[in-house]
Formats: sequence, C-alpha cells, structure tokens
Amino acid sequence: MGAKDLATAPSGSCTPADDALADQWHRLMRDYSRMSCALDRALAAHGITSSEFEVLEQLARARSEDDAKVRMSDLADHVHLSQSALSRLVARLEKDGLATRTMCESDRRSVFTAITDLGEQRYRDARPTHRSVLRAESADCEMRDYLCGEG
Repeated sequence: MGAKDLATAPSGSCTPADDALADQWHRLMRDYSRMSCALDRALAAHGITSSEFEVLEQLARARSEDDAKVRMSDLADHVHLSQSALSRLVARLEKDGLATRTMCESDRRSVFTAITDLGEQRYRDARPTHRSVLRAESADCEMRDYLCGEG
C-alpha cells in the first residue's frame, strides 16, 4: 500500500498496532528533537550547527575515500535537508571557507562540493563534542534502541 493509498484509506480504520506505531514515532521525534537541540547548543562552541556538522562529516568521509568532491544531489541523499536548504547551507559553509562548490565540466547542471582544509579541521575539532553529546543524550532516551541496537 503506497502513500496515495494511505491518504485515501477510510477514516477510523486504525488498528491498535497503528496506534502503537504512532506512539513509537512520537517518541522517536521527541528524542530526535531533544538530541538535535543538544547538538546545536554544543556545536555552537565550534561555530557550526548540527546540520553543518552533518554536511562536513559527509564531505570529510568522501575526502578520506579519495573522492575529493561530492555531487550535491548525492550529498542530499545522505543528509536530512531538502535540496534548497542544503544549497543554502553549503553556501554558508563556502562563505566561511569550510567548503567549496564547483560546476561539473561535462554537465553544467551538476554542482560539486568539497571540504576545505579549514573545514576538515573544524570537523575534526567538533567531532569529539558531537560524539560526546550523542553518548550523553542517547543514554537517557529511547533513541538508544535505534542508535545502538539495544533494547
């Protein structure tokens, strides 16, 4: 059953399992929100947001795998941002000297981004803070089941 089918399902057809799933979803969203806020507060000391950290992490991983640059559309598949929000975020990273953007020489519709040396240093400096917050926050939330396979 696809999303379209679900949108046209008759009202009142929810089962107790559906309600349990919705409860689980709400708990996950609550925990995600709490962790995101904690990450943003902690990463502010490094001059970045949690979303910026996520992008820098993806770019640093690509660089370590000898892929100097990442197609923006591929990057969008690995972060929780829309294409337009990602574009604005990368523009900020570029303005701050943490990333660069270039046009694809063979397809001018494609844009690549890469982490700079300054961006990689900022990522490396922020990484222990990020991991520390994840450890601390996941200890007190049900998200630990999802993050650590515990439960």
